[in-house]
Amino acid sequence: MLDFYTALGFETTFQQKSPYAYAVVERGEVELQFLGMKEYDPAESYSGCYITTERVDELHETFRAGLKAAYGKVPSRGLPRIGPLKDMSYGMRQFLMTDPTGTSVRVGQAISEDQSHRPAPKGTFARALHLADLYADSKEDLPGAAKIIDRVLELTDERPTPVQLLRLLVLRGDIAQRLGDTETAARLLERAAGGELTEEERDSVRDTLARLAELRA
Repeated sequence: MLDFYTALGFETTFQQKSPYAYAVVERGEVELQFLGMKEYDPAESYSGCYITTERVDELHETFRAGLKAAYGKVPSRGLPRIGPLKDMSYGMRQFLMTDPTGTSVRVGQAISEDQSHRPAPKGTFARALHLADLYADSKEDLPGAAKIIDRVLELTDERPTPVQLLRLLVLRGDIAQRLGDTETAARLLERAAGGELTEEERDSVRDTLARLAELRA
């Protein structure tokens, strides 16, 4: 576990094995403390924390680079893993990491003074994106997020805008990859890459296009 945080640039400032396992890691003003438990299943972990910063883009890039150097690739599923950088509906730009013990670490930067949860949009595809994002990256319910997107992609009486379609396909491809369904992921991401957008539309979905490039690399 400590190797994971070392890869992120943290320093282990305290560690003991008895009378109980305990460790402290620090990076700048951030200090995280960990207590070891017997008969602990990382997959069932409910531990987590939220780190606020004014450099979320920089930290995301730095952490990804550190993990790639340590693990040979950027881990996006299983344990440990790091998720994409996103603007959330509650006024935060953030990403989610999960360490080898299953502890969730959210790192975010305020992008609005109003950080309350916004109501879900009323439009079919905007609402689906809103809910699927929350299921995938807040609740971490990947199958639930996949069902939401699959349902609207099968509609024949309504069509998403090019931007909405791109975001739906990239998120669904991301989910498929995290679930280990590489065939579905490749198909969806190829379809997303083939879409045509205006320069203005591309500028509005820079994070999504960056994520698409990462997933196809």
